[in-house]
Amino acid sequence: AVVGAGLGGSAVTYFLQQRFGPQVQLDVYEPAGVGGRLATITVNKQQYESRGVSIHALSLHMQDFVKILGLKHRREVAGKSAIFSGEHFVLEETDWYLLNLFRLWWHYGISFLRLQMWVEEVMEKFMRIYKYQAHGYAFSSLEELLHSLGGDAFINMTQHSVAESLLEVGVTQRFVDDVVAAVLRSSYGQSVLVPAFAGAMSLVGAQGSTWAVEGGNKLVCSGLLKLTKANIIPARVTGVSLHSSEGRALYQVHYESSEGQGSAFYDMVVVTTPLHPSRSNFTFENFEPPITSFLGAFQPSVTSVVHGYLNSSYFGFPDPKLFPFASILTTDTPNLFFNAMDNICPVNISAAFRRKQPQDAAVWRVLSQQPLDKQQLKTLFRSYYSVQVTEWQAYPHYNAAKSLPPIVLHENLFYLSGVEWVASSMEMIAVAAKNVALLAYNRWHQDLEKIDQKDLMHKVKTEL
Repeated sequence: AVVGAGLGGSAVTYFLQQRFGPQVQLDVYEPAGVGGRLATITVNKQQYESRGVSIHALSLHMQDFVKILGLKHRREVAGKSAIFSGEHFVLEETDWYLLNLFRLWWHYGISFLRLQMWVEEVMEKFMRIYKYQAHGYAFSSLEELLHSLGGDAFINMTQHSVAESLLEVGVTQRFVDDVVAAVLRSSYGQSVLVPAFAGAMSLVGAQGSTWAVEGGNKLVCSGLLKLTKANIIPARVTGVSLHSSEGRALYQVHYESSEGQGSAFYDMVVVTTPLHPSRSNFTFENFEPPITSFLGAFQPSVTSVVHGYLNSSYFGFPDPKLFPFASILTTDTPNLFFNAMDNICPVNISAAFRRKQPQDAAVWRVLSQQPLDKQQLKTLFRSYYSVQVTEWQAYPHYNAAKSLPPIVLHENLFYLSGVEWVASSMEMIAVAAKNVALLAYNRWHQDLEKIDQKDLMHKVKTEL
């Protein structure tokens, strides 16, 4: 059984079938729509991504999914960014790459180079995971996984803030306050106090080239589930109880559907929805020692998709025709009521598509902590046709986590969503999904040589 049909659920279903073969029976429980947070919103008969928007070029599992499913990359529509302090723009992107570099250097010295080197070093080590997974290696805890990639340094990065780590490598406080804070506010809705590893993953996304799936990123989820011919059960799982049969653990999954309550027995269960009390009231019965509830809270996040005319004079451009930016990030300023906003394009982009002129009505996505009130909407928009608001518990509320959630809850009972406490992105979830599938397979076949091996870099080289 797989609990949840978001990206984690659909990816783990695909990887489980890859490992165990077509004879494995896979039931996926999902009370809402397939795709989870990769949702779209309709404005004027066009669909737009409301969350999970962009995928980094180095996301190899996501790239693979798109290839396997015959999906296409959405055409990029260029647009400039700027960082707003509530009073003025502290940094503005231009059409000229060299001018952008010069401006960064002029404002912040070599801080941006130091940041880039720091992020690249983290990514270079993180990319080892693909080699390990290609060879069938898996990890039974998030700590083991991190340690195999970057040693103690990666573990420490989950316990120290991104601000501390960057100041240590010589990035200036001003650069952290202006640029790093703006990136983290737009991705996680949080400050530079998020742990360094989560921060690094967010900053990777802000640096290199990103892409999205033509027709919507959620097509990856529905495509993977179709490909595996998984049995989708429209029900909400309320708990799991442990039984045993011929000395092997057997799990009873309890659920509620429109037909009432039910249950079914499984050899193996993967939970891909958060098990924190604020997000679910999941119960575990007959487990010894008992499976306790998980610590930590989630960060509330509000996405407002507004179809209207931007009030460019609020940003210092009285003439809307002269407003040059398609996305606005913000610094951590007390009086600012939004984290970021961008002029978004539909999920289907024709060859003739052009971004709307700044004086025209466009579709903007505004990210904030609280729902925007009428006055705040009036501040950002001269007038608007529609506002669609989605409130969701988006990401873990990152503070230096003392410990990370477990992956193995019991013999063949696994928890996938805990990876979000390391860092939250589509690719992190895909990596965790493959790790759980490999771990489940290796444990089932008692192939302990493939679990939590030390010095994997050396092993993989000799295997090659």
